[in-house]
Amino acid sequence: SEPDAGSDLASVRSRAVKVDGGWRLDGRKIWTTNAHRSDFMIALFRTGGPEETRHLGLSQFLVDLRSSGISIRPIRDLTGEEDFNEVVFDSVFVPDAMLVGEAGNGWNQVTGELTLERAGPERYLTSFALVAEAAWAASNDPALADNAATAEGFGRLVAHHATLRQMSLAVAGMLQDGQDPAIEAAVVKDLGNSLEQHVPEAVRELLDAPPGTIDTPVQRMLAFLIQAAPSFSLRGGTREVLRGIIARGLGLR
Repeated sequence: SEPDAGSDLASVRSRAVKVDGGWRLDGRKIWTTNAHRSDFMIALFRTGGPEETRHLGLSQFLVDLRSSGISIRPIRDLTGEEDFNEVVFDSVFVPDAMLVGEAGNGWNQVTGELTLERAGPERYLTSFALVAEAAWAASNDPALADNAATAEGFGRLVAHHATLRQMSLAVAGMLQDGQDPAIEAAVVKDLGNSLEQHVPEAVRELLDAPPGTIDTPVQRMLAFLIQAAPSFSLRGGTREVLRGIIARGLGLR
């Protein structure tokens, strides 16, 4: 993504210009996970001229983050962590061998990658560790261990996770068969993000945990996820973008 692009991937402005032996990169990328810890990143740049449509003339490059002209600025989130970064490219040279795939085919490549990302396990399992930890805590609490409502609540959470796992595997199978499950992947991500964001509040109610308490591992995990959960529906495409993709695929727009 880029500072002015948001979830509209086709509006990227960062540009790669052909030079002798390679390309010169200029522009900015944002929300690059772990860029400050990485040696390389894959970045999408505009390589075509103004006569091409916004979905054409895009190319991907493997970029050595130790190259001259690159600045990496960590972005601190609500939890105090700095996993995301802004990466600035100022006349960065990359050799021809660092072109990923074909020049000008970046849109098809990156949308295929997004399908993998949107339906992967990281789109519904982010909060699952809390479910497992909370279920263990409840089983060792006499007031909750034999409570039918508590058992039903945890059962529903596990059932939702199991269903999304099957949906994720189905998308992986479609990709393996050479199909394009962009709509199905968007459905998995939308439902998965909704579940991930629902888990902290559901667990808090099941354990009757007062907000702000961090005396036990499950309470500390719960406190962290309450702060982190709002971002789950942003990464890989916002909920509004995903539902637009689904609606277009169903012929509703």
